[in-house]
Amino acid sequence: MSALSLRYVALGDSSAVGVGSRSGGYVEHLFQRLRRTRPGVGLLNLGVSGATSATVLSGQLPKASRSRPHVVSLAVGINDLWRGVEPHQFESNLDQLARGLVATGAPVVLSNLPDMSLAPIARLATHFLPIQLISARIASFNEAVARVVARHGLLGVDLHGPSLQELPGSTDYFSADGFHPSDTGYQRMAEHFWPVLLQAAELGASTERATG
Repeated sequence: MSALSLRYVALGDSSAVGVGSRSGGYVEHLFQRLRRTRPGVGLLNLGVSGATSATVLSGQLPKASRSRPHVVSLAVGINDLWRGVEPHQFESNLDQLARGLVATGAPVVLSNLPDMSLAPIARLATHFLPIQLISARIASFNEAVARVVARHGLLGVDLHGPSLQELPGSTDYFSADGFHPSDTGYQRMAEHFWPVLLQAAELGASTERATG
């Protein structure tokens, strides 16, 4: 294996970038954990603030495909949700993303969406969308994620279930804008990702040893 023993490539939106945090987003937290498990881990964080499934597909996937990753993570959909993207279009975009990422040969980790109807910003959104409609759209998006995970043999991360337990009544999960996670929120997001990402990293490293 080369000096770079594990190349971690992350795709996504502002949560990958870490908007709203002083210590980086969930990707940075995961990278630091990976570094503690093995030497020679590298990170290519392709996340872009405001990204949707369509812009990840057009802008981030080609870069990920060229990077020869050993493990890949993707969290996307919140911006699709707020911008009115239909669930079937979101699923089509995810399908294409999954197909392209699986073609790299790396294990792919894909998360579903937390329940953003519980975010402080959702109270403002109710002027345009009832909370029940926001929750229903999230459910439709997460059903799409589950189908894509099953179709392509991805490793799924559940952010929705924990959000139902952790977000109600919490004041420290979101940054001052009421939308992006805080330092605490990103840490918790990384904790939910970690067991699955570690499994994917071990698979990716073993594949590299077998083929390299």
